[in-house]
Amino acid sequence: MSQKNDQSEGVPSLTIAKQAEVILAFAKALFVNGQTTTQVIREAQKIAHALSLNILLGVRWGELWLHVTDPSGAQFECIAVTEPSSVHMGKVIATRQTLDAFYQGTLTLEQAYEKLLRISSQPPSKTWLFTLAAAMGAVALGVIFGLNEWPAACLIFLSAALGGVARRYLVTITPNLFVQPLVAAGIAGIVGAIAVQYYQLSSSLRLVALCPCMVLVPGPHFLNSALDFIHGRLHLGLARLTLAGLICVSISLGVLLGMSLLGVSLPVEPISYRIVPLWQDMISAGIAIIAYSIFFSTPLKLIVWPMIIGVLAHMLRWQALVSFGASIATASFLACLLVGIVLTLVAYKQRMPFAALAFAAVVSMVPGVYLFRMTSGMVALTNSQHITFTLLSQTIYDGLNALVITIAISIGLLGPKVILDKMATKHPKWLQANL
Repeated sequence: MSQKNDQSEGVPSLTIAKQAEVILAFAKALFVNGQTTTQVIREAQKIAHALSLNILLGVRWGELWLHVTDPSGAQFECIAVTEPSSVHMGKVIATRQTLDAFYQGTLTLEQAYEKLLRISSQPPSKTWLFTLAAAMGAVALGVIFGLNEWPAACLIFLSAALGGVARRYLVTITPNLFVQPLVAAGIAGIVGAIAVQYYQLSSSLRLVALCPCMVLVPGPHFLNSALDFIHGRLHLGLARLTLAGLICVSISLGVLLGMSLLGVSLPVEPISYRIVPLWQDMISAGIAIIAYSIFFSTPLKLIVWPMIIGVLAHMLRWQALVSFGASIATASFLACLLVGIVLTLVAYKQRMPFAALAFAAVVSMVPGVYLFRMTSGMVALTNSQHITFTLLSQTIYDGLNALVITIAISIGLLGPKVILDKMATKHPKWLQANL
């Protein structure tokens, strides 16, 4: 295979240095666009095997380090600066297709590299589509959480759309990863405060303010962080978790500041969620899934996978809540287990970024409301004059709920993924033959 790829059409074989640089370029393209670390390493090893090389790939936040040894014993090392802070499924899928052509011998390594350079310049989703997805996704999440007022839905649509436009503008003027969610959440907080202060349109859940914020939660970073922790990559897992946590802090800070400008707070008090009819829940879940898939620049023909599985998972969750009286955490675990099993197989078959694929399917189950209410409660607790038993207990309740639901979602999604990763390590030929 390597002879066919390296010396096709009489082209001299590449030097070990050039081969190493190309392998590293492919690994970087996958890594910075949301592919799981395990899959990045596995793909780099597969390229090296096709070239009859032995490699060691070191993956850290901020850099990829590659050590290459060829059959003659010659060695080479190279480093690439990286920042895996974005998700672009279109680039990952196009990179995978290019590598498939290389493995099959239809592209030389040089041709594959030239194609990779073109893939790297692919733009994200168009601004109008991104803005529409943000607006529709926020409204869909509102419906799932019990929103039943058209004026409030219109305000959520407007708020999320303004946030989407602001995010796309800010990315052109600053590389800071926290300014975008901070400003978008601030806009949501101001619009939510207007809904409360002047139109009395928002309940104690403050859905007008919180729903546009929930589409900002960096789910893929949380999932990739958990996978890195599970596989023992503590430094990388901690870096991803820190990034995701700081983005959530930026979101919380933005929405609370925006609401406080008009003298409105996010109440921390016992609440009850309205269970919406099953058909509303499923349709809204489908819209939210499509929205997140657009955020991640997923090719339209591949959106069908997370949408179908996510809608079925929502149906299972709804039945567990309504028919069997399960807790939110238990219902979310069952739904995410279904998503984890099916989409793990799909991600392996299509070699797509599992974290982005899975998070898009379960985005509406993420406990964003609990997280933001907990943050509001913690801020309120800094004022000794306002501390009450209800405030303290509800803040703890919201925090524990957010933690338990997050753990349930993570176990449900990542359990099947970890098992299949182990199978791929121990029985690679069997897995390749059956997937």
